[in-house]
Amino acid sequence: MADFDVVVLGSGPGGQKAAIAAAKLGKRVAVIEKRNMIGGVCINTGTIPSKTLREAVLYLTGLNQRELYGASYRVKDEITVTDLGMRTQHVIGREIQVIRAQLARNHVTVLQGTGRFLDPYTIGITGEDQDEKKVTADKIVIATGTSPARPASVEFDDKTVIDSDAILRLDRVPETLVVVGAGVIGIEYASMFAALGTKVTVIERRERMLEFCDLEIVEALKYHLRDLAVTFRFGESVAAVERRPRGALTLLESGKIIPADCVMYSAGRQGKTAELCLEAAGLSADDRGRIKVDENFATEVPHIYAVGDVIGFPALAATSMEQGRLAAQHACGEPSGDLAELPPIGIYTIPEISFVGRSEDELTRDKVPFEVGISRYRELARGQIIGDSYGMLKLLVSSEDRRLLGVHVFGTGATELVHIGQTVMGCGGTVDYLVNAVFNYPTLAESYKVAALDAMNKMRTVARLTADL
Repeated sequence: MADFDVVVLGSGPGGQKAAIAAAKLGKRVAVIEKRNMIGGVCINTGTIPSKTLREAVLYLTGLNQRELYGASYRVKDEITVTDLGMRTQHVIGREIQVIRAQLARNHVTVLQGTGRFLDPYTIGITGEDQDEKKVTADKIVIATGTSPARPASVEFDDKTVIDSDAILRLDRVPETLVVVGAGVIGIEYASMFAALGTKVTVIERRERMLEFCDLEIVEALKYHLRDLAVTFRFGESVAAVERRPRGALTLLESGKIIPADCVMYSAGRQGKTAELCLEAAGLSADDRGRIKVDENFATEVPHIYAVGDVIGFPALAATSMEQGRLAAQHACGEPSGDLAELPPIGIYTIPEISFVGRSEDELTRDKVPFEVGISRYRELARGQIIGDSYGMLKLLVSSEDRRLLGVHVFGTGATELVHIGQTVMGCGGTVDYLVNAVFNYPTLAESYKVAALDAMNKMRTVARLTADL
C-alpha cells in the first residue's frame, strides 16, 4: 500500500487546489515544498508581492489622487524600499498563514524539502539536513511552477543586473532603470517604478508590446507610461550589459548605449523541472522546462499529472488553480467539467488592463462582423469622483446575433470590472441584457450600460440605413 493516495509537488496556486480537492474527496494527500516557500512563487516572489508592491506605490505616491489635488500631490515625499516592503511582507505573512491553515484543516500533510522522482511511484525528499527520505503515492501531481529565465550571456548579480525575483530585494529605489522585455512582468514593473519617479527605459525587440491585447488599449497604456517619463525602444535588441561600479551600461545592437543604475531582464520564465529527475518517472520536459499534458492534465505516464505554469500557456495563477482542481478530480475518479473557455486576463500595470474574449484584430482577421461600444470613465459620475478621466471600457458585439464577443477594460478597477462581461458571455448573453439592466449609480460598472447603448445605437443606424434600400 502506498504512503499516500496523492502526492503534490509544489504548494503554489495549482498545487494547493489539487491537494485540497483530493483531500475533500477523502484521499490521503501530501504536499512537498521547501520550508521557506509555502505558497510557492505566487505568494513569495511573484503575483502577491508584485501586486502588493503596486498597491503600496499607488498609495504612497498619491498618483490616483493627482487629478483632484494637483500634480505635486504625494502621501510621502521620500519613498524608500522599507516603505514598500513593509506592506508586502505583511501580506505575504498573512497569505502563508491562510494556506497553512487551509492545508491543515483538510488534513493535508506538508513534507518539507525538495522532491525528485526515484521511480514513477516514488518521490525522494531532501530536507535542510540533506538526508533524503522516500514516499510513495498512487497518483502524483507536478505543480512546481517556473522561475525567471536567465540567459547565459547575461551576468546577473541581483543588485545591478537583476531578474523579476531580485527586483523585490533592491536596497533602494533606483533613479534610472532599464527593463529588457516588454512582456506582462516587464511592463508591470516598468509602470510601478515610473510611478515612483524612476526614469525607465523599456527595450523590446518586437515592434509592439503586449501583442495579445487590444491595440487601442495598449496605445492608451503607452500614452500614460510616456506621461510618467517611460522611454520605449521597440525593434531593438540588447547586445551586452556591462556592469560598472556605479551602475550598468546596456549596449544595443543598433549601437545605442543606455546608462542606468539597474537593469532588469524580463526574458520569460523557465519551468522548474531540472531538479525533478523526470527521466526516472519516464517523463521529459521541453527546452523551456514545460511538461506536455492531455485535456485532463495527465502526462504521458497516466498516473502522473502536471498543472500550472509548468505546463505553459496561459500560466496564470487563476487558471493554475482551476487546473489543479480538475486534475485532482480526474486523478481521484471524480467526474469533472472542462476548464472554462473564457478565462479573463488581468495585467496589473498602472493603470491596469483586463480583457476577456476576442480582440478587434482577431475578429477582423477571421472576418467576423462586429460593432464596437465604448464608455469612457470621464463621462461617468464615479469616474469624476475617483479622479479617473482616462479609463475606458470597450464591448465587441456580434452584428448578427448581438452576443458579446469581447470585453476590454483600461483604468481603475479593470481587473474587477471584466467579470461582469465574462459572466454575460459565459451565459451566452447578448448586448440587450446590458442595455436593459439597472446598475448602481454612481459606479464604474455603469460603463457596461453606456457601452452597450453605444453599440446598440450604431447597430440601429446600420439597420435603419439598410431598410431604406
